[in-house]
Formats: sequence, structure tokens, C-alpha cells
Amino acid sequence: MTELEELVLTPGERARGVDADSVVFSMDWTGEESPGELASFVADRVRSLGADPADVDTSAVHGAAEDGPAPERGDLPVRQLDHLSGVLARFGCTLLVRDTGTDTYELLVALTGGREPAGLTHHGLPVRAWGSPSDTALISLDCPNCGDMLVWELPTAEADRALAGECCDCGAALFDAAGRPLPEVTLHD
Repeated sequence: MTELEELVLTPGERARGVDADSVVFSMDWTGEESPGELASFVADRVRSLGADPADVDTSAVHGAAEDGPAPERGDLPVRQLDHLSGVLARFGCTLLVRDTGTDTYELLVALTGGREPAGLTHHGLPVRAWGSPSDTALISLDCPNCGDMLVWELPTAEADRALAGECCDCGAALFDAAGRPLPEVTLHD
């Protein structure tokens, strides 16, 4: 049994041999397929972990998005996850995200008693508290010469060194010798 399974599964689920994969919620970076799915998942997990999730609701996030400037595509899920992370803290729970290197959020709810877990993995991939820094940097850009999109996923500590002198397949120089993007290169946010 891993530490992650001890945090995300109830004693009954562990006794029945339930796998942590069965308590993962996957959501595309653009958001839920149906409004309320994420809040329902979080409420169900909090309830199974022994708390009353009466105020686990993302409608407040949807309402704020309607009142303020219109969110860009992909902004609403981040706002929802930020909101739910704060709500979960009141229950001694933590919203966890599994870093898969894709544009999908793989989410778990862990009973942590308020402490932020560190060093967790699931199927060899890092799992961290939502909002905590990732150990990897996703760097993407469009080549200023040919327009091809280029993407690198690198350990954060090594990103600059790994990109030093990097060029596109078309031959266009993208980064200087220190790993900084050249003036004509714009990184995606």
C-alpha cells in the first residue's frame, strides 16, 4: 500500500482492494463535460472520507465568471480547482493533481489533516497538491520562422540548461547559450 492510497482511499475501500485509479476524476483542460460533475465528485469523496461537504459547490465560481470579465478558454477549470482547493482545506482534505504531462487534469481528494503531502507518486507519475509548484516545466512556442509548434516538458531545475542553443527543425535559432528565448521567440503562457 502506498502513502497515496492511504490518503485517498477509505479504510473500507483499502480493505476491499479498491485501486486509487477508481477515485480519480479526469477533466480536460477546457473544463467539465457537464456542469457540476467536478463538485459532485469532490463532494462524494469528502463524504466517503467522513466529512459533510455541504458547501462543496462550484456554482460560486460560475457566477463570478459571469459577473467579471469573460474567462478565456481553460480559465474556468482553474478557477473551479482553486475554489475547491480552499473548500477542501476546511475539511482537512487536499485536492491533488497527478502530473501526467498531458492537458488533462487527473484529480484526487486526499484526507491530509491540513498538511501538504510531498513526494507522492501514482503509477510512476508525480502527484502534488493543487496549486503547489510542479517539478516539471512545460515550455511551448511557435517557431518564428516556419510556424511549427514546439513543446518541451523538462525538469524545472534543468529547463534553461536543456534549452541552451536549441533550434527548430527548420534551422531557426530559438534560445541563446544561456537558455533564454531569443527576442523574436514568444513562449506560450
